[in-house]
This record gives sequence, C-alpha cells and structure tokens, in this order.
Amino acid sequence: QLDSRITASRHLDIFLFNLEHIAGENMESHMQTMDTMKKLGLKISPFLHKTSSMEEIIGLCQEWGGKRHDLPFDIDGLVVKVNSIAHRQQLGTTSKSPRWAIAYKFPAQQEETRIRDIEVQVGRTGVLTPTAVLDPVRIAGSTVSRASLHNEDYIKDKDIMIGDTVIIQKAGEIIPEVVEVVKEKRNGSEVVFNMPSKCPVCGADAVREEGEAALRCTNISCPAQIKRSIIHFASRNAMNIEGLGPQMVSLLIDNNLIKDASDLYYLKFEDIVNLERMGDKSAQNLLNAINKSRENDIDRLIFGLGIRFVGLKGAKNVGRHFKSIDRLKEAKYEDLVEVEEVGDKMANSILEFFKQEQNLNLIKKLKDAGVNFQLKAQDTKINKIFEGKTFVLTGTLNNYKRNDAQKIIEDRGGKVSSSVSKKTDFVVAGAEAGSKLAKAAELNVKIISEEEFQKMISE
Repeated sequence: QLDSRITASRHLDIFLFNLEHIAGENMESHMQTMDTMKKLGLKISPFLHKTSSMEEIIGLCQEWGGKRHDLPFDIDGLVVKVNSIAHRQQLGTTSKSPRWAIAYKFPAQQEETRIRDIEVQVGRTGVLTPTAVLDPVRIAGSTVSRASLHNEDYIKDKDIMIGDTVIIQKAGEIIPEVVEVVKEKRNGSEVVFNMPSKCPVCGADAVREEGEAALRCTNISCPAQIKRSIIHFASRNAMNIEGLGPQMVSLLIDNNLIKDASDLYYLKFEDIVNLERMGDKSAQNLLNAINKSRENDIDRLIFGLGIRFVGLKGAKNVGRHFKSIDRLKEAKYEDLVEVEEVGDKMANSILEFFKQEQNLNLIKKLKDAGVNFQLKAQDTKINKIFEGKTFVLTGTLNNYKRNDAQKIIEDRGGKVSSSVSKKTDFVVAGAEAGSKLAKAAELNVKIISEEEFQKMISE
C-alpha cells in the first residue's frame, strides 16, 4: 500500500512458528524454541499441542476440522512437526521441503455458483488462457468472481458450458478452480464454448503446437504479449527496474510512450513527469532506476528478454558461456547444446528468438541505448582456485548468507549444487548440517568446516 494509513487501519497481526537459530543457545526441541519466543515477548499460536501418538495427531486433525470456523482467522490445515531438533537433523530436508514436517490440509471448502461467461486472456508468451467469469461467491475468506479454465482440453474434459452451474473451490485455499459441473441443473440455455482461432487482442492466427495443450498467438507484436513482456523485463529477477510495475507499464503504453522494452531507455523526464501519480521526484527516481539497469550483467538481460524455456539458471549458464549478447545471437544449435543444462528445447527456442525480425530490432535498440551486452569482467585479483570444482553448502554458516557463499565460490570459478553426488568435490558443513552431511560421508566426499572454507579463500 502506498498509503501506510490504510495498512495501519487493517490491524495486521502475526504468529511466529519457527525459531531458526539463537547465537550461543543450544535448543533441543521445537517446544523449547516456541517457549523461548514466548518469553521474548514474540507472539506464537495459542493452539500448540505436543502429542505422543499417531492416534492423537489424527484426533487433533479431525477436531480442528470441525472447529476451524470458530477461529478469528482463517486456517487451511495443521502442520505436524518432529519435536526433537536432533531427530530433525537426522531426517534432513529435500531441496524443497523438510522431511521432519508435513502439512495436513482440510478438505477444500466448496461452493456452488454459475458461469456467466468465458473470457480469453493472452499471456506474455502468447498463450491464450480461458477464464470463467462467475457469479461472485464467498469462499475460504474471500469473494471469488473468476477462475482459470487453463486450456481447451480442460474445458472439454469437464464438459464446461457458458451458463453452467458449477462447484468451485480454492486449490490450496488460494487458487479458484472449477471442480465439476452440476449437470442436473442444466436447462437448455447453456452455450458450448470454443476457443477462438484468432487472438482476441490482435486478431492474428492462434495455433496449437504439437504436443502442447495451449493455443498460442502467432504475432510477436501482439499488444497483450508486449505489455507482459515489458513487465517481465523490468521484474526483480530480470533487469530489476524499481518502480516499474504493471500499473506504470500500462500507463506508459496507454500514453504511447513505449511500444517495447527498449523504449524504456529513451524516456525523458518531460515524457513522464506529468503522468498520473507522478511528480518530479518519482519521475527522476524511475529514470535513475532505468539508467542503473543499463549496467546489469548479461544474465539479467538474457532472462529479461523472455526467451521461452530460458529461466534464471539457463540465462546465467548461457551468459557465462557466450560472454556477449552478440555471440549468443550468432550461435548455432551445436554451440548452444554444449552449454551446461541447455537441451534441445531451450536451444531451439533461443535460435527461434533470434530469427524474429522484431526481436532483432529490440536487441539493436537496446544496444544503441547503451545497455550492457558483455559479461562483466571478473575481478582479476580473485584467483580462480575453485575452477572445475563443485561445492554443496549445508547447515547454518555463521559468517555468510547462503547466497554470499555461493557468489564467493562462483567468483572463484566453482559451481554450487543443491545435492551431493559422486561428482561433488567439497561439502561445506555449517551448524546443524543434515542429510547432505551423511550423504557426503557415505560417498567419501571431502567435508570441510566453515573455518576451512575461509582458509581456502584467504590462501
């Protein structure tokens, strides 16, 4: 919220549910950590239970399933955790979640409503997505009036028609979805919906590629694609242009100030200072953020271009391999598949991107605007002592955040992996290291402490 008074009026509150680390303290159990937080004056849930059997856990899940609506806040389930910190360390975690905790989700609340219409929206990559416009209905704490229908196969499989009465729920208590059609309530006025053969925004042909469920607009100049591509270009993981969110992008497009992402670098102060909700300071801040993004390393630019199948890691690998946008533009298929983790789909997508005349024009305008096209030179004072070495970081490091440690390794030529294998050269083990430490010992991978890691760097 731009107006903090509105935020203040909402009386936001919080329950803290996990204590990660206290320097100098050795916590033995989850209940001990929660008690510590409570003594510190931090707010924890008053509905905390310590159980001793599976039967007791099941009973609590059933009990709260009936009592959930009596609470002064919404919940979608319970979390069951292992209490012993030592046992947690033994169980470890996967790359996505701990093995020592699991969420029990209550059955989703379902409500009946009617599909008034089906609209088709066009995304950044040109995908046409059908969306059900619903009679508004209150469900799981909010009013729902729209739900994605994903693609034409989804509509056919569920036999969805305009005018149908349907059962909806929130997937994971968040995303509205149509569960099923109440066919006994059909009265003959329902209308079969067919996906359009033309893009609803620009009128170009919409095609379904082999092996895909989605229809896609074939016009790379489609206004809907352009808007979303600019939003993506400016986003945090791409060019990270602060202050250039969806509303500002829409404002710039609606005022004919930009037609693609490269136009951002040609904006002038007088172009934007008189726009709605802008003033001298905000206009200058936006221009400063745009100018600052010119200096980004090329992996951000590659990701920002929105090349299909090229994610953050792919952009980083491609940027480091080719070292310039110009070299990437001229790359052949054989060159691309040599890059780590670049397969057939990504390689062909990159080739196709640089064949499109509009994309080539975009690249030229970005270059002419002074956007950095070269991999930034690494500090020559940094010795590439980790060249060809793979590290795995596990546990809590006292002197480094995980991202900082990763950058130190990568700056010195090394690679950081999320899992231990026979190809791993070093496992850096911090406090409370878990399953990765055990895996390293099992595979005879060299395990080093944080102090040993620091010594390697200093030498």
